[in-house]
Amino acid sequence: MLDLEIMPPLMFGGLVVFLLMGFPVAFSLSAVGLFFGFLSIEMGFFTTAYLGNLPLRVFGILSNDLLLSIPFFTLMGAILERCGLAEDLLEGTGQLFGKVPGGLAYAVILVGAVLGAITGTVAASVIAMGMISLPIMMRYGYDMRIATGVIAASGTITQVIPPSLVLIVLGDQLGKSVGDMYAGAIGPSFLQVFLFIAFIAGVSIFAPHKVPPLPPEALAPRGWSLWWRVLRGMVPSIVLIFLVLGTIFMGLATPTEAGAMGAVGAVALAMLNGRFTWKLMREAMANTMRLTSMVIFILIGATVFSLVFQGVDGSKWIEHLLSHLPGGQTGFLIFVNVFVFFLAFFLDFFEIAFIIIPLLVPVAAKLDIDLVWFGVLLCINMQTSFMHPPFGFALFYLRGIAPREVRSRDIYWGAVPWLLLQLLLVVIVIAWPESVTYWLDRGTGVDPASVRIDVPMPDQSDDSAVPVFR
Repeated sequence: MLDLEIMPPLMFGGLVVFLLMGFPVAFSLSAVGLFFGFLSIEMGFFTTAYLGNLPLRVFGILSNDLLLSIPFFTLMGAILERCGLAEDLLEGTGQLFGKVPGGLAYAVILVGAVLGAITGTVAASVIAMGMISLPIMMRYGYDMRIATGVIAASGTITQVIPPSLVLIVLGDQLGKSVGDMYAGAIGPSFLQVFLFIAFIAGVSIFAPHKVPPLPPEALAPRGWSLWWRVLRGMVPSIVLIFLVLGTIFMGLATPTEAGAMGAVGAVALAMLNGRFTWKLMREAMANTMRLTSMVIFILIGATVFSLVFQGVDGSKWIEHLLSHLPGGQTGFLIFVNVFVFFLAFFLDFFEIAFIIIPLLVPVAAKLDIDLVWFGVLLCINMQTSFMHPPFGFALFYLRGIAPREVRSRDIYWGAVPWLLLQLLLVVIVIAWPESVTYWLDRGTGVDPASVRIDVPMPDQSDDSAVPVFR
């Protein structure tokens, strides 16, 4: 006879077994949830009426307007990936910085940040920058590990910089507005870029032979033509960034509306560059359909699992397990970040966000942790899932487009310093919470507890008496 207390760890263990066997995550979640749901009904832990909530939860997912922003932002990124914007940005910026040691690496980092702010997808950034800049870096003597590492890492900036898809999902799971998540991610985004640039600067000082400047014959003459090429790629990008993010921060549009405008803006940008075709549009829409379908199926599987998990008091088990860790908030944060870091070896950010985050939110709220700050912190941590050797998706993308002479060993070892820089950012955000909270709306500055409302009893003969507010 099974006891209720052992059902949550059994469910969690069963999910781990399914994942280790290689079954798709969405179907593993559904299978484990339904199996333990029927088992719980047989054991009397809850009734069949409890599972009647499942259709309502699935309908709630499909009717969630916030999640509609995911296909819009994905479509925007897929169009921009194919319209040549990355080529224009990298070519011009690489020429500007090319004559200094590490110039190409600086260009890759800066363009990676810009692409992250307008595409929201790691694959688009890594593939575009890898195909354009890696052959040039190889031709002019860049250290292979530095070259591959900076390309892969710069693509992962997309995970943190708005309009990151991760922040949309985390906002939904944490019950916080996407605008607050985006505002909280501004500081860490700048810190991430600064850390990457500082690393290349250190390499250019202490090992300049690993990041040589471009030879004079490879540099275009400086003049308005060069600046025009840079501005032609940069100005439309900045306009599109404002169209998407500015309208959200100013409260003029919801993330879904801003995503729709961004998709239209991406089509307009492709047309202005003379690169819009119906084939491009079909490919972008097919890519969007695949990613959106994957997200929805994972989310449906996660809601099946979480419904049954809550029915067997799994949330209480998690809360008891994590709220009694030594060190209070600090102990909880250390455990969670180490746990998520190792999970990222095997799960991608969507899976972690849908499976793990809902289990952590009640404990974080009980420990009085700011959920926006907590979400941004976990977003930075989950960014490492793209750089973990040998499982990181950014490394897979780069391996797929790199020339044959680039060894996989160099790609994996090249990722290690950048992975450590991402972990350093996690430490900085924990030690300096204001890097996130400074950018959030601080409200009116009035303590609601200090507001007094005096309501005098009106004189029966005086009809003009009204409440007085102070």
